[in-house]
Amino acid sequence: MNGILPSVPKSHKSPSGWKIARTVLEYTVIAFGAFLILLPFIWMFLSSFKLNAEIFVYPPRWLPTEWRWQNYLRVLDAMPFSTFTFNSLKISTLCVIGQLLSCSLAAFAFARLKFPGRDVMFTVWLACLMIPTQVLIIPLYAIYNAFGWTDTHLPLILPNFFGGAFGTFLLRQFFMTVPKDFDDAATIDGATKLQIFWHIYLPMAKPALATLAVFVFMANWNDLLGPIIYLTSYEKMTLSVGLAFFKGQYMTDWPLLMAGALISIVPITLVYLFAQRYFVKGVVLSGVKG
Repeated sequence: MNGILPSVPKSHKSPSGWKIARTVLEYTVIAFGAFLILLPFIWMFLSSFKLNAEIFVYPPRWLPTEWRWQNYLRVLDAMPFSTFTFNSLKISTLCVIGQLLSCSLAAFAFARLKFPGRDVMFTVWLACLMIPTQVLIIPLYAIYNAFGWTDTHLPLILPNFFGGAFGTFLLRQFFMTVPKDFDDAATIDGATKLQIFWHIYLPMAKPALATLAVFVFMANWNDLLGPIIYLTSYEKMTLSVGLAFFKGQYMTDWPLLMAGALISIVPITLVYLFAQRYFVKGVVLSGVKG
């Protein structure tokens, strides 16, 4: 009225200049950090097309003088790549299944069941995280050798079906965030503890389960020590061991090693992209309540 425009509400005012500058700075820092993370992968990708003599040229040359696409074909010819990939995929997938099944059951027991010595047992369970894997190599090898499991995939797979300290802790933290009202309502309806676990807790724990699945898959896919110790047959080796064959005592075929390493990260990338939404959510929610 009287030719005077109404004042603009604060919620509709344009952001101030310092807020815009802050946002631009934040995105710039994030983009720079992402570039630093991707830099080794870019170097690995470009090096996979070079000659072996070009790898250590000084000053460093990013682009190859000649793009040698045949390096990827040489990787497939230098070793039974498909066999090694199948072995790694089989072991990693079965380990994920075993960890998800055993750790979820143990985590549900520690989070929701009441039994004597539960807290003490959980403390001892967590203490297993402080035991280095290398300390257990000799006794475990003696046990597996007595069972006749050496030179098989059983030592790499079966232990995952008996729980894991990290996976149990991760899932327990998530289960502790679930309100107990769900348990009470299901109990009133006549559901058993196993039915409550299967029909209530597991569907709600998809983010935490996806997080654990990514961790377990990556750990077993990249595992080099276990296959070297327990496997002796060439056709039973995993992809991580196969890539080590390119690194010799006196000479290393770096372009082939880079090409093989680049191919080997494709399955891990696909697993992460598939579970990315649940993975990020699971990392956030699993540490909400202790």
